[in-house]
Amino acid sequence: MLFLRSLAFNVAFYINMIVWMIVLLPAMLLPKRILHAGIQVWSRLNLVLLEAIAGTRVEIRGLENLPAGGVLVASKHQSTFETLALLHLFHDPVFILKKELAWIPVFGWFCAKVGMIPVDRAGGREALRAMTKRSVEALQAGRSVLIYPEGTRRPPGVEPAYKVGVAFLYRATKAPLVPVALNSGLFWPRRGFFRYPGRLVVQFLPPIEPGLSAEAVMARLQSVIETASDALAIEALESPNPPPAPPSAARYLADRRKPVTPA
Repeated sequence: MLFLRSLAFNVAFYINMIVWMIVLLPAMLLPKRILHAGIQVWSRLNLVLLEAIAGTRVEIRGLENLPAGGVLVASKHQSTFETLALLHLFHDPVFILKKELAWIPVFGWFCAKVGMIPVDRAGGREALRAMTKRSVEALQAGRSVLIYPEGTRRPPGVEPAYKVGVAFLYRATKAPLVPVALNSGLFWPRRGFFRYPGRLVVQFLPPIEPGLSAEAVMARLQSVIETASDALAIEALESPNPPPAPPSAARYLADRRKPVTPA
């Protein structure tokens, strides 16, 4: 049953993506807001499919922690899920993404049209300066800027690897920094086929106000995101119908909860 539901969702997910890419192609010639509105509908529809087919319910917590106007948002990154699920929660968001994604036909065109910020991760300080300039412009226009501080998806439970880019942005933009914790990697595993039923939680945490040093904001950001993400993982793994714990989570959470059976 799990195999069939996962297969059905994966097929529906890719069909949905291809259909919306075709439907939205004419919006490339229209104002940006038209394309963005279509992308938000696509984002919501993915969540509907995830619950209806895979049985994965999505709960968003802490939206009251999002200040009005443009803010800097730093999210834990465990899965493909958050790259599509966070889109509809903001009026006109800007995602910072690796430049390779901007090369994908159609998808890359859409990213350019709505003003996403591609970054060369090997570009050093020059890439940081370019990213910061565009982020400042977006924030001044009232748009929120979303970044994944670890730069890539990491399975639940592995040791965190936060990059300095988020601190660079925080210091340069002087914007409030909103941390985001989640447990998506347990339900939509990185590079995994199965989609597990249960309650997937995304939690917006209280903002970190501007003014901290780079070292202080990095330490605080990692602490609050990792602590909250661990708590959400434990909550999921101790639920009546838990997803299987990957070996990384089983090891890392061993001293925080009762033993789990690795997947």
